[in-house]
Amino acid sequence: MKIVADTDRCVGAGQCVLTAPALFDQDDDGMVIVRVAAPEAGSVESARAAVHLCPAQALSCD
Repeated sequence: MKIVADTDRCVGAGQCVLTAPALFDQDDDGMVIVRVAAPEAGSVESARAAVHLCPAQALSCD
């Protein structure tokens, strides 16, 4: 799995950080930072949940 963030679409809602704080962070402007682009098997479910919950659809994964 690989997580990709489109920072042009991010609205800084922070749902990703609340859902998977080990995988995501926010910069000083609130925009998403992907801390772990290729999560280990134990984090894949939380990564998919964060992608699903993003209100701006700024996150994707394969």
